[in-house]
Amino acid sequence: MPRGIPREANSFLRGVKQVVIRILNVYFSRRIVLLGASEMILVTTAFVAATVLWRGSVHTEIVLNYEQGALKLALITAVFFVCMSYFDLYDTQVLISRYEVATRLVQVLGSLCIVLAVVYVFFPQFEFAPLIVLTGSVTTGVSLLLWRNAFYWLIQHPRFREHVYVLGWGENARFLVAQLRSRANMGIDVMNWQDAMGPPLTREQLAERISELKDKTVHRVIVAIGDRRGIIPIPELLNLRFRGVKIEDATALLEKQSGKIEIDVLSPSWLIFSDGFRMSQLYVLARGIVSGLISLILLLLMLPLIPFIALAIRLNSRGPVLYRQARVGLSGRVFYCYKFRTMRADAEADTGPTWAGDADPRITSVGRFLRESRLDEIPQLWNVLRGDMVFVGPRPERPEFVEWLSKDIPYYQLRHVVRPGITGWAQVRYHYGNSLEDAKEKLKYDLFYIKRISVSLDLLIMFKTIRVVILGRGAK
Repeated sequence: MPRGIPREANSFLRGVKQVVIRILNVYFSRRIVLLGASEMILVTTAFVAATVLWRGSVHTEIVLNYEQGALKLALITAVFFVCMSYFDLYDTQVLISRYEVATRLVQVLGSLCIVLAVVYVFFPQFEFAPLIVLTGSVTTGVSLLLWRNAFYWLIQHPRFREHVYVLGWGENARFLVAQLRSRANMGIDVMNWQDAMGPPLTREQLAERISELKDKTVHRVIVAIGDRRGIIPIPELLNLRFRGVKIEDATALLEKQSGKIEIDVLSPSWLIFSDGFRMSQLYVLARGIVSGLISLILLLLMLPLIPFIALAIRLNSRGPVLYRQARVGLSGRVFYCYKFRTMRADAEADTGPTWAGDADPRITSVGRFLRESRLDEIPQLWNVLRGDMVFVGPRPERPEFVEWLSKDIPYYQLRHVVRPGITGWAQVRYHYGNSLEDAKEKLKYDLFYIKRISVSLDLLIMFKTIRVVILGRGAK
């Protein structure tokens, strides 16, 4: 055991290594889950301390019962966690930047105070003493900065990192190793892998490589071999497995770590035999009913805005208010999708069907605002009520693009096995795409959604969609 780390912390260190756990049908890093749980405890403790300081009582029971103290603490902690999530403070890319963490933390605490003020306006019984809120917020901010610095040091410690050996060669293995090494924040160290682009290895050569791992610290072996018939050294892998080393498929690992399915290393047999890719008829029925109810409620709420949006479009440019466009839906069926017009009426007269680009001159000034605020999507709620779409699902694409993308991107037609949606996993995880590579990347997220489709995943996507709308991310 390395010096400086007490024996009592050994089990804690093993638990914080980069191991994913499944929540809401999505895989999360255990270190991020631990960070979130610890910070919720820290926030609660900070506000309890602030209450004790200003109420002059050290009895926990009095603190929690005084003026619905326990309920207020629960509300503060929940709002704090939501704000932290909305400002991406549990994103591993943000986690490694201390300046970014400090900046966003100030925004979180400011948002927390605003939300608490709004709650008090509508629910006066939830009165929050200003001194307690101020003291608790300052204490929380200072404590979180100190804890984040400590946590950052801890996750960089070798005891927290997972030693991985990639068993394979060729493009698939090279792609996997490149992905793992490019994500240092994943907590994975690839050990003893050479750029093997020569001829395929034999079973004996693979067995020899596995035997070399006996005297080394390795936590996981990832198999990145395309055609495995007759060459996988089963006895040697079993020996490692019984010694506590995890054996995992490359596609499965990348799926868990990235929230998408890497089609570049995907084989048809994996699609056939892997878990997921199934929906019960009850779920399909419930999904359609719930989507219809949500769309009806949103349409009623947006109804007062529609005349003003229509008037702004007509005053800004010539042409119809609504824009109708053919899209490909369930099982490849073509339907017409409705949106508020955001481009000139003759936007594709000379070019034909084309994606919108950055600073696209065809987009009107009113149209740009509608796109950034997502108000142009309101008419699509009618498509949901008609049954062409649901609220959550892969975004429907135009037939011209589908024909082209299906030729250049493998498995592209698989996204049509479910009904398309207004929002989806690709929309909340990836920016707006206007190229072949973007379409390929979004397909990876769509396949993950189709494989993991569930009520809990739909709720998570809706939660993230609200964040995207509020913060205006990915807008075009």
